[in-house]
Formats: sequence, structure tokens, C-alpha cells
Amino acid sequence: MHSETDPIGGDEQTLLTPLQFLPGMGPVRAQRFGRLGLRNAQDVIFLFPRDYEYPAPTATVDALEEGEPAALVGKVVDAEFVSRRPGRSMFAALIQNESGVVRTLFFNQPFRADQLEIDQAVLISGTPKMNGMRMEFVHPKVTLLDDAENVPEPRILPIYSLSDGIKQSEVRRVVAETTERLADQLVEVMPDSLRHEGANELRQCGVELEGDLLKIAAALKSLHQPESRAHLLAARMRLVFQELLVMQLALAMRRRKLTTDLHSPPLAASAMIDARIVNRFPFDLTGDQKTVIGEISRDMARQFPMNRLLQGDVGSGKTVVAVYAMMLAVANGHQAALMAPTEVLARQHFQTLTEILAESRVSVGLLCGSLTTSERRGVIESTAAGDIDLLVGTQALIYGGIDFKSLGLCVIDEQHKFGVAQRVALRSGGIDPHYLVMSATPIPRSVAMTLFGDVELSTLREKPPGRGKVSTYLAHDGWKDRWWTFVRERLDEGRQAFVVAPRVSIPTNDGEAGEDVASVEAVFEDLCNGALADYRLGLLHGRMHPEEKQSIMDTFAEGKIQVLVSTTVIEVGINVPNATVMTILGAQRFGLAQLHQLRGRVARGSHEGHVGVFTDGDTSPEDNERLQVFEKTDDGFELAEADFRLRGPGDMLGRQQSGLPPMRIADLIRDQDVLVAARAIAQSMIDADPDLSGEGLGELRSQVLRRYGRRMNLGDVA
Repeated sequence: MHSETDPIGGDEQTLLTPLQFLPGMGPVRAQRFGRLGLRNAQDVIFLFPRDYEYPAPTATVDALEEGEPAALVGKVVDAEFVSRRPGRSMFAALIQNESGVVRTLFFNQPFRADQLEIDQAVLISGTPKMNGMRMEFVHPKVTLLDDAENVPEPRILPIYSLSDGIKQSEVRRVVAETTERLADQLVEVMPDSLRHEGANELRQCGVELEGDLLKIAAALKSLHQPESRAHLLAARMRLVFQELLVMQLALAMRRRKLTTDLHSPPLAASAMIDARIVNRFPFDLTGDQKTVIGEISRDMARQFPMNRLLQGDVGSGKTVVAVYAMMLAVANGHQAALMAPTEVLARQHFQTLTEILAESRVSVGLLCGSLTTSERRGVIESTAAGDIDLLVGTQALIYGGIDFKSLGLCVIDEQHKFGVAQRVALRSGGIDPHYLVMSATPIPRSVAMTLFGDVELSTLREKPPGRGKVSTYLAHDGWKDRWWTFVRERLDEGRQAFVVAPRVSIPTNDGEAGEDVASVEAVFEDLCNGALADYRLGLLHGRMHPEEKQSIMDTFAEGKIQVLVSTTVIEVGINVPNATVMTILGAQRFGLAQLHQLRGRVARGSHEGHVGVFTDGDTSPEDNERLQVFEKTDDGFELAEADFRLRGPGDMLGRQQSGLPPMRIADLIRDQDVLVAARAIAQSMIDADPDLSGEGLGELRSQVLRRYGRRMNLGDVA
């Protein structure tokens, strides 16, 4: 019989042997396997199982429990085959051993009649259920035995992703045979010393692990054909650690590159400068604010760019810290820029800065889309001349051809994608400004170590004193009349309220999801003519002209509007201390982080806040796990971890993860302890050997650059 020859390796199989030349494959089957993204033998070896099928524990008949998986060894003592019409049949067999008898039942599997003959010894496994007075297995897994004593060792079976025309058994066979035959050809990227050090660090981080991390060939063989759970865990730990270590090495290299390749003006905070800035604030700073300001001051005093992420809970005072940093830049003779995600928030920052610096010589400018041509030209010219010290704006700051005379600091909202191209736009004469990125909400621990792993992290947990407590209520539709009565009582006391309309998205021309204005307009009309007819209501949504939005926000802040009916355009940064009540409609449509941001708009003064959460249709808020978590805690850090756990890494990171390739085997929720260990090892390795040029590290360095070199654009803020 004619056999095809691998054009790459001849008769000898290698890792690069094309799929079709693997034993038992051929061109037709190779085409089907190609749909799984496989091209050669190495791809097959690195096709990781998505799950495992664990053998059921062996049990006696009298110990079987309904609904609990179990395995049983016995002999067929009775059998019956019933065929009612072509294609429809039933086969039943009684399996007996010294502990009793169970019934097995198979539908439309006529071959079982020939397979399970009287006195045939079998091993059956499945989930029993009680039928009358006897336990019954429906469609159990059946293993034929030579005799009742010859019981095979139960195996853990890998479960792989499939495609049309491919059976699980086929994939298992091809992967197992290829791995057994060729895995030893793989180059080991982790030398013995690193596998030893990594295992010790993992144990210090709470990971149960015996001995050193496995070598790559042994790990892959155990991953695809595990002899036990312990072998499987050891195999998976090696591969997970390597994947996370490679990523953390790339992030550590990028952090180091930022400190060695780029130059920034040193902006020191002397005791006099610090006192002058702090005295500008009409309140005492919290302990966390003082700590974070100290971290930022030390960074800005260096001759390379600060690259720091500031995260904090809603209402923790992130803006105050950002203002201090900007004033520090100005005190050292440089300019500062603050880039906000929306014009509404940009104008609010502008107003805050103007009030704080009202009696100073510091000049504050605003650059946003609604300015007239002449106004815009004036701001640009004043910025270039150095007459504007602090410039607040939207993305127009980097896409509008702005030239700063001497930009020392750029404060960026976390929502922006801010990378190499944007840095170049702000660079002047080979000098980079310092960068402070503010996160709108707390970031899950593992996300902070991956998506933002190349930046230094500052955290604000403590909230300023004097803030009112917020109570959250999950409300049924039947409570609406009582709720609106409660809202009216708060309005009659002189307080103000928000009503957030259901989030209904509609497609736009650029493929993004836009607001369905009809939803918020319908709620507005309903309240104007119903529950809140006697009060002054305003309407706000993202598709309004910026000047109109700002006018409505100003009117609401002045108290002339009592109730603001809005979309989620209010979720970030809106500050109206007298607003103490919020009604969220269609709450099941929002994520936890967004709900928490919305809740942060109330009780920003000394009065207590109240948030009523309603769901659409027949859905009860108690049936929604996210809403239950939202009601129980107002700690943004707890909510961030819960949101990450509920939504999963892929959805949580969303488009922002486009800068990082997806994890192949690591799970950022399950493997947080491994991530901590990998980060610690990576940082110590780069501190000792920045280029990974040491003995035995060449292959590891190549893997880091191959996987992350181009994607990360070293020195980029993700």
C-alpha cells in the first residue's frame, strides 16, 4: 500500500510534521482537524483539554445514592430487547453482583443486545435513579470485562473542543499518540533552577505542590493522559505557571524599558510646594490620599516618566489627588493636562480647578468639541505660548494638533486607549511628560496584574469624612407606588433625585451600540404625567448637543431641576451633593461596575442616600445574582472581584484585552495565587538580568518576545 512521506521530516516524524502526515490522519481527516486551528504535530501536542471526565467511584448496590455518579462491577443475569417499530427500540439488562441487582436501560441502541449477553462481566458507570424499588442506570457507560475480577484501572479522560465531523475519541487518540511520540523533542524553556525557584514561590503563595515544577514533556504527557488527579494538577501547574510567567516577564521588561529609554522633567515636591498646594484644598486629606500623593511625588521627582495607575472606590477622592499632581507640575514651571472621557466631565473638572485656583496666578484652560473656532484657536495659541498652565479637555487634547510649551504631566481617564502613538503626540523635544491614569472603578487584583501589569498601582480605599450612607433596595414592580411616594417625600424635604432609564442599545453606523433615546424619553413622559407630575423634571441623554447637556447639568446642580431623568451618561464624575435618591429601571441590563458608578452619584454630601433597583418584565431582582451582590455591599473592591468572578475574564477585559493575547490554559480567576507567584519571580529575574541574557534563558526570552514583543509595544500604557 502506498504511504505518503512527510516532505519536511522524511520518514522521521518531527514537531513540524504537517497534520496530514501524522499516523492515521491523511488529507481528509487533516482538513477536519484543521478547523481546530491545528497545522502540525506541535499544534496537536498543545491542544489543551477544555475539561476532564473523572471516573465515578466504585460502589456496591446497597450504597448507591440517587443522582450521585457511581461505577459498578457485575454480570448480566437477565436481558430483554423490545423493538416497537423501525428505528425505535429499547434494551434492558439486569446487572448483579454480591451486593445486589441494578437495571440498565438503553434506547435506540440495538447493538447492546449482542454486546450484553447473559453472564457477560461488565463495568458500568453513570448516575443512578430510583425506579420503583430498584436503582436504574439509563445509558450508562459500559466496559466489557473478561471476567468479574479483571477490572481495569479507571482513567481520567480529557475533553477537547470539537468541530464538525470529529469525534472525541479521535481527538484523544491523535493527541495521545502524537504527544507520547514527539513531546520529548520540545525544547525546555525553564531550566532546573527556575523550575525549583518557581515551585518554592508557588508554595509560599499558598499553592499545594510537591517537588519542583515538571519538565515540559512530562507535563504535556500527564495533561493529555493523566494517571491521577495529583499528576494532572502537577502537569497543569507547570503549564499555567509558564504561561503567566512569560506574560509577567514581558510586563516587567516593559516597566523597565520605560525607566531607561524615556526622559521626563524631574518635578520635585519641596516642603514649601507641598504646603502651598495642600493649603488650596478647603478640607483635610484622608490618610490614603496622603499616602498616594507621597507615591506620586516620589515618581514625579525622577528623570524618567511616572507611569502610575490610580484606582479607588467611588467617592474616594481620586480627583483631589490628580489636582495635587497637576499643581505640582505647575509649581515646577511646567504645564499639566487632564483628559476626561466626556465633555460633561471635562467641564466639571474645569469648574473644580477654577474654583480651587480662583485667587492664584495659575491659568486653567478648557478644550472640547463644542468650542467655537475662534475659542479653540485662542486656547491652542495660549497653550503653545505657555499662558495656560492647566489644560482640561477630551480626546481633542491629543488629536487636535495641540503643542504644549512644556508639558510636565498628563492625567488620563482609564477609559481611553493610550499607547505609543498618543505618547508621541504629547512628546516635545525628546522629553516625555509624566503619566497618571485614573480608573473609574476598583480593578480586580488579577486584572491589575495583567491588563495594567506594566504600571505602578496606587489605591484609595478610605473615603473622606462627612459622606452620607447609601442604602440600596431591590424592589418589585408592586413596590413602585410606595417607592415613588418615598421619592416625593425626599423631594418635599428639599432633596433632588436621579431616575436612570433602562439601558436599551441600538446599532449605529460605526457598528457600536448607541443609546435608545426613545427609552429615556418614554420614562420622562410617563413620570411627567404620572408619579412626579408636580415636580420639576429634566431630561438628559448622550445624543444631546454638548452645550444642551451642560446647560441641563448646570440647572440640576443649581437646584432648578428637582429630578433628572437620564441614561447612564451620568455614571462618571457628576457631583451634585443635594441629590440623595436614585431610581434605576431595568437594572438587570447593567453590569456591577456600572451600577456601582451610578450609585456613587448620590449621597455625595452629608445627607443619606437611597437607591431603588427595579428590573424589567417578570424578572425578580432576587433572582439576579449580580443585583443581590450589589444590594449587599457598597465596597467597590468587593464588587469588582464579584463582577470578575460572575462575568469571567474574557467579558470583563473586553476590548481592552486586545493588547494581550488570550490565555491558553491559565484562568485569571482560578489561578490568582499562581499569578502572584509568577509576577514575583518575573520581577526578580528582570531586576537581576534585564535582557534575560543569562545562561539557559535564551529560549525563554525568545518565547517572551515571540508572544508579546509586538503586541505590547514596550513602554505603552495598555
